Amino acid sequence: MMLDVTVERLIPLPPATVAAYAMDWRHDSEWTRGIRSATLTREADTGGFGAGAEVTRTAHFLGRSFSYVLRVSRHDPPTVLDMVSVAGPMPMRVTYTFEPTRTGTFARIRVRGGLRLVGPLMSRPVRSALTADLRALESRLGR
Repeated sequence: MMLDVTVERLIPLPPATVAAYAMDWRHDSEWTRGIRSATLTREADTGGFGAGAEVTRTAHFLGRSFSYVLRVSRHDPPTVLDMVSVAGPMPMRVTYTFEPTRTGTFARIRVRGGLRLVGPLMSRPVRSALTADLRALESRLGR
């Protein structure tokens, strides 16, 4: 069984506000638990950040430090950012979605992949980290 974890949170701000901050790789280390740094290491074909761009993240998780590269496979602000790992310790896909509600934004992070044998063991710590990430995102946005 592979890792497949989704966490959700209602943030009382418009989707454009939430997504503009969360989809900007320059803010990754401010709200994403464990991310120490993020660098745009390849621009999109159209320049800047978008589909085809690559971001290298340096992270600390479960007592280990490592780097990995995420390639943007879909970038549709303010609703979807989908990224696939192209280098790092394990294959993964990270998807951020932002849906408007009457009272703000329904923010969701889904992480899939990992190694087949350790996927089930990673679910709980990944869920905990992602839940903290969404709390931190809301906090950084001033709520």
